[in-house]
Amino acid sequence: MQLSHEAPVRFARFDDSCLVASAGLVPVMALAQRAGLVETAGALLTVPGSAGSAAGAKVASLVAGMVAGADSISDMGLLRHGAMSRLFAGARAPSTLGTFLRAFRFGHVRQLDAVAARVLAGLTELSPMFAGADHEITYLDVDDTVRPPTATPSKAPATATPASKVSTRCSRQPRSAACRRRR
Repeated sequence: MQLSHEAPVRFARFDDSCLVASAGLVPVMALAQRAGLVETAGALLTVPGSAGSAAGAKVASLVAGMVAGADSISDMGLLRHGAMSRLFAGARAPSTLGTFLRAFRFGHVRQLDAVAARVLAGLTELSPMFAGADHEITYLDVDDTVRPPTATPSKAPATATPASKVSTRCSRQPRSAACRRRR
């Protein structure tokens, strides 16, 4: 099958102010909002200075960008293209998100890990798959390693496989006790 006899397209532009490239973000971010992503990140993250202001909105912008396919800070600009501003309020600029992430230290990564655990607990409360379960405990295997970077390249791990497996235990308990991490 041949699509066209013309020369291939050499340039494409997405500049229509009425179009949205990533409309699938609407249900994803609505679910994240219902699970408490913005509020939890705002309450738990203590990034100092102006870089840490509105931390919940910045984390939500980062999550939305990653879901939409952004893999670098400059790619986060996709949240501000076309009619995205009509769908999402408070999308942060890529430079603002870069400043926010550069202000992170190891303790902030731990705080963000706590945000992820609490949002996961919030998602289990919203998920019909867990709501009608006959059992009280659900095991979710998450490969997650949080550790500071190594000082020299010679100390870097030989493979990309995580060094440890973390098992998160979720149950129908109050949100503060819903997920417990075991190593």
